[in-house]
Amino acid sequence: MNYIKHINRTIKITASVLAFSALMGCSDFLDESDPSNFTVENYFTKPEHARSSISAIYASLRNPMVSGFGGGTWMMLEFATGLAATDLGQAVNSYYVKDLRNTSDNGYGLDFWTTYYKGIGNANLSITYIPKISMDETEKKKLLGEAHFMRAFYYFNLVQMFGEIPLVTEAVSLTSEQLYPEQSSVEKVYELIVSDLKVAEGSGLPWADQSGKVNMGIIKSLMAKVYLTMAGFPLNKGAAYYDLSAKASEEVINSKQYQLFPTYADLHDPKKKNGVENIFSIQYKTQVIPSNWQVAIIPYNKNISAYSDETGGIYATKDFVESYDAKDLRRAEKQFFFTKFTHESDRSKEVNLGAYFLYKHFDELAQTSTTNSDLNWSILRYADVLLMHAEAANEVAGPSAKVYDAVNAIRKRAQLPNLAGLSKEQLREAIWKERWHELCYENITWFDMVRLRKAFNVTTKKFDNYVGHKFSYGPVVTERELLFPKPTAEIRNNSKLVQNKGY
Repeated sequence: MNYIKHINRTIKITASVLAFSALMGCSDFLDESDPSNFTVENYFTKPEHARSSISAIYASLRNPMVSGFGGGTWMMLEFATGLAATDLGQAVNSYYVKDLRNTSDNGYGLDFWTTYYKGIGNANLSITYIPKISMDETEKKKLLGEAHFMRAFYYFNLVQMFGEIPLVTEAVSLTSEQLYPEQSSVEKVYELIVSDLKVAEGSGLPWADQSGKVNMGIIKSLMAKVYLTMAGFPLNKGAAYYDLSAKASEEVINSKQYQLFPTYADLHDPKKKNGVENIFSIQYKTQVIPSNWQVAIIPYNKNISAYSDETGGIYATKDFVESYDAKDLRRAEKQFFFTKFTHESDRSKEVNLGAYFLYKHFDELAQTSTTNSDLNWSILRYADVLLMHAEAANEVAGPSAKVYDAVNAIRKRAQLPNLAGLSKEQLREAIWKERWHELCYENITWFDMVRLRKAFNVTTKKFDNYVGHKFSYGPVVTERELLFPKPTAEIRNNSKLVQNKGY
C-alpha cells in the first residue's frame, strides 16, 4: 500500500469503520444498505453520511497499535528513545530502530506514513463534501471542527517523524494536481496545523464529553503541544510560542474539566478510560474492537497471561527504571512497571519475569481471563498538560507559584517532595525529568527529545545533547536520528520526495 493508492480511491466504509461508527452511536447509519458501494458522488447526501465520514477519520488512529509476533508500529517511537528493550527476535523492525540501524524499508515507518495519510485523506473528503450536505448548521460546524482537528493531529505526528512531507489539503482524484505532491517545508506544514486547530477551536465543540470524540479540552491540549514544539527545534520560534503554549495549557487547567487520577491503577482501568485525567485516547470496545497491544507488553512465554501470544515485544530497560528516585512511587512494583506475576494455570504461584514490564498499560482482567481488552490507549492526558504548562511558563517568566503547582502535582502523586527555590535553568531540567518519568512508553518521549535536542542520561540523571547521546546499551545517536526515513515505497512512487539526510 502507498500514498497514491490511499488518496486515489472512492469512499469505502469498511467493517472497522462501521464498528467505530457503532461505538460512537451512529446506529442510524448501520441501517443503510450495502454501504461498501457508496462513492463520493452518491455518498455525501445525508446528515448520517457526514457523521459516519467523521468516524472514518478516527479509524486511522488504531492501525499503528496493532501488535503481535512482528512487533507493532507504535513501538518505533519507543525504541528510538533508547529506553526500551525487547525479547521478540523476529521483530526485525524493532531492532533496526533500537540499535540505530534504521532504513527506509522499515515497515513501522511505512505503516505510520500510509495510515496517517489515509486519515488525512478521509479528513479532506469530509472537509470538502460535508459543507454541501443539507443539515443543521451548528452540527455541521462541529463535525468540520472534528475533521480539521484530526487532520492537524495526523500532520503534526508526520511532520515530527519525517520532516518535509507532502501537504495534501483537498480530496484527490486522478486529475488532481495533488496526486503526486511535492514535499512542503516544515514551516508550511505547521502553518496548516495551526490553521486547522483554530478552525476546530471556533467550531463550538463542548469542553469535555464521555464519547471519546474531539472536544475543546482535546483541541486546547493539542494546541499547547503544537506551540511548545514550535518553540523548540527545528523551528525555534522561542518565547512567543512558549507563551502561546502556556496560555493554551492554562485554559485547560482553568476549565476544571480534568484532574489527576488519585492512583496510577486508574490509568489502566477500562472503567475510567474517558475523562478525569484521560483527555484524548484511541477508542476501543471489547467484543467490537478490543485493544490489540496487550500481547506486546506480556513477557515472552512466561505463562502468566490468558492470551496465547506472549510476545515479549517491549519493556523498560533496567537502567531507565533505576533512574527514578528510590522513593518514587512510579518505580514501585505494579505502579508503572512489574517484575513478577502469577502463573496462568495456578494464580497462587508467582513467576519472576526477569525484567521491568509495562504495568501502566496492563489490562488485568483481559490478561487473566477474557483476552478481550476494553482499555483505550492514551494520547493526551492531564499530567502531560500540567507538565507542558510548567515547562512553557517557566521558559516565559521563570519559576512561579503556578509553575511549581503544576509540576509538584505530578510529584505529589509520586510521593516525592515538592520542588522549591530553583533557578529557571534548574527548574527546566527538573520539569524535563518529570516528563521522562511520568510520560514514558506513551509515544511522547522521542518527540520531546527531538524538539529539545536533549536526551536523558540514565546514569548521570542529567540531560545530554541529543546528537552524540549514548544509549545505555551502546549505540550513539547521530544527526540522522533527528528524523525517521521516508519510506522507500513512497519515494519510489513519487519522484518529488527527497529522502532525509543519512538514509
